[in-house]
Amino acid sequence: MRPPSPSTPEKDFFFAALDAGHRLDGRAFSEPRAPALVFGPALGTPSSPSERRGRRARRAPRADAPFEGVLSVHAELSPMAAGEVEPGRQSEEEISLARMLDKIFRRADAIDREALCILAGERVRPPPTNLLQSHAHPQVWHVRLALHVLADAGNALDAAVLAGSAALRHFRRPDAEVVGRAVTLHAPDARAPVPLALHYTPFCVSYALFAGDGEEDVRALLDPGLLEARLAHGTLALALTPARELAVVHKAGGLPLAPAALMRAVRAAARRAQELDAWLGARVRDDWARKRVEVR
Repeated sequence: MRPPSPSTPEKDFFFAALDAGHRLDGRAFSEPRAPALVFGPALGTPSSPSERRGRRARRAPRADAPFEGVLSVHAELSPMAAGEVEPGRQSEEEISLARMLDKIFRRADAIDREALCILAGERVRPPPTNLLQSHAHPQVWHVRLALHVLADAGNALDAAVLAGSAALRHFRRPDAEVVGRAVTLHAPDARAPVPLALHYTPFCVSYALFAGDGEEDVRALLDPGLLEARLAHGTLALALTPARELAVVHKAGGLPLAPAALMRAVRAAARRAQELDAWLGARVRDDWARKRVEVR
């Protein structure tokens, strides 16, 4: 089901405000909304106002990559997020969200999959007791990143990437000890769990683009709201690292964008990624301190 189109009075009022240099929520064009993050009782289960996610370790490696662990990314748009979402049927927005998350986290190698290898081969499950020994064939970890959008106030992609990055940085897997071909998994209460090895922590910064007098005059609204995203002439999503490296660039819509305007958006997104990295790092450390997680 397609989302309902804004009414004509809504459109007229919105574009009149835009021409006057205002956004409906009072923010400046380059001003994002303040992020919020709540961590669950288990490591790796944060939630933002629009998403909730968790991850588990399971499954065998691929036959063509026996020395690499597995990272799978799943995204679901709940009917609570929007009235047009039909249960059991993927919408275009949900498919687009899942593809972008897969690009940012899996295909761009955000996680070091070789570090998930214990012994090349079969699957490893969390131990039911404090100690589990296995003399089976080679084993790897499977990390499953699941994101559930519970409410959509616009720009669900940025919120999902922030929550996914928080989950990966917050999570710790059980420590594995290998002696010969025997694998021993230690439960968290027996030995401090191990954080995941990440190549980088991705952050996504999205813009809603509106036509101006020319390519140089395109108006870019950072962190668009729901109405802004639906009325936009084009969108631009930039996935970056805190080191100012571009991981994914996705531009949708036919609105042309001049190179100078694109570079301005990239530089602003890079600054935003560094701010989010500092903010997220502080939140993760505070939660680890409350949970008394040993740092390895």
